[in-house]
Amino acid sequence: MAASTPKGTDSRERMIEAAIRLMRHSGLSAAGINEIVRESGAPKGSVYHFFPDGKRQLASEALAAYSERVLAVLDEALSGGRTPGDRVRALFKAFARRLEEGQFRQSCAAGTVSLDLDEELEVVRATIEAAFSAWIDVIASRLGFEDKRRARSFAGLVLTTIEGAYIRGRAERSSRPFTEAGVWLGELADREAGA
Repeated sequence: MAASTPKGTDSRERMIEAAIRLMRHSGLSAAGINEIVRESGAPKGSVYHFFPDGKRQLASEALAAYSERVLAVLDEALSGGRTPGDRVRALFKAFARRLEEGQFRQSCAAGTVSLDLDEELEVVRATIEAAFSAWIDVIASRLGFEDKRRARSFAGLVLTTIEGAYIRGRAERSSRPFTEAGVWLGELADREAGA
């Protein structure tokens, strides 16, 4: 089977990586099969070999891989700091760096693709929903709040702010939306933990 060969696996991984890059830049609308093939350098015929359900399957698998990477970023950023506020500020600094490293032209792949969703993309929507839920769970687990329900709610606010900071950051070509939000949410996190 071609999928088990190193060359086949390499083509499959290159397509997933290309899809992630394209989706981070301009959402699902920019990650068409032709664009992914061109970006990845993989043979066009291999797309439906590896992804028989086409673009929806490729997008879902790419978003799932991307989600795992974001989980690692969240875990690393939230693992230090003495207080919940320190951890929240570190998280927003990490995302500010990601925005800067992408030269203010890349956002969260899940967030950008969310803007392209319609009823035909249910599998993609479900993948994004699962990613957001997993990210919220990780954030909530690192806050150290006594009330787990409030921790999850606050983590949802953190994620919503991250997604919004990407939009403002790209528009303003600045990481300031992340750093400012990190300061305010860090203060709120420390207050909540002390309550």
